[in-house]
Amino acid sequence: MEIQQVRAFLAVAEELHFGRAAERLGVLQPPLSRTIRALEDDLGVSLFQRTTRNVRLSPEGEALVEPARKMLEYQSLAVDSVQRAASGETGRISFGFARSSSRSLVASLVTASRERSPGIVFSLESNVFAEEGLSRLVDGTLDLALVRWSKQPPGVTGRAVMIERLCVALPDGHRLAGRSSIRVEDLADEDFITLPAHPSSTLRENTMRLCHDAGFTPRQAQTAPDTQTIGALVAAGLGVSITFDSVSANTREVGTVAVPLDIPQDPSTLYLAHRSDHGKPSLDAVLALAEEVLPTVE
Repeated sequence: MEIQQVRAFLAVAEELHFGRAAERLGVLQPPLSRTIRALEDDLGVSLFQRTTRNVRLSPEGEALVEPARKMLEYQSLAVDSVQRAASGETGRISFGFARSSSRSLVASLVTASRERSPGIVFSLESNVFAEEGLSRLVDGTLDLALVRWSKQPPGVTGRAVMIERLCVALPDGHRLAGRSSIRVEDLADEDFITLPAHPSSTLRENTMRLCHDAGFTPRQAQTAPDTQTIGALVAAGLGVSITFDSVSANTREVGTVAVPLDIPQDPSTLYLAHRSDHGKPSLDAVLALAEEVLPTVE
């Protein structure tokens, strides 16, 4: 049953007059009659009882009216859905990020998108580190990611949305807590709390590198699965942790302080990244909104 046949049937069913139905559809009466006849042949029933004086629906025709109306409604819905997807009003965005350092950025963007384009749905993954995020952007399993890079990968582009600097998280009663800055050498006798070893764990790599450059190997009292747990352990007095100032700001536990590291350091840049050739209208809409919600930093 073709949509054209359904429209023709409903026009005749509602007008009960082939001439008026043809005029309503903007066609000639003979082609309309042939369309109805072809539909009846396809269904193997007579949909109308015709006389020289009037046209009435047959029982079979009456049974078809409501399903035919629903068919037109679904056809209209399908067209509307496709058009909304093409214009970027609807779609699904897979968004990866690495927990605490960027969760406030994620929340701001997702909330603003929900208000502006409620038809766009986000699938959020909160444990995606830089190396994994970049590879998944390339293979298409992520549409958007908050990642760091030292060299922009081929096929990936993005904007800088956060600048981060290293600091030390300490219990507020620690002997170094009142300092305006701390040298790495000052931490040689401290117990450290770190993330587990992971190829993409920038924080752990920074901790190891800085301590080794300062002439000592950090004494690891405990590893923790995430920065929230590290903050709780620091507050409890188990040790100290080298972290980014953005992480500390987002996970600051009562009873802890964050003191800048006294080191020559290039700030770490967090990028809102995506494939250069993504081809998704919904992602274009989100990226345009992100220009307002997450402005470029320098």
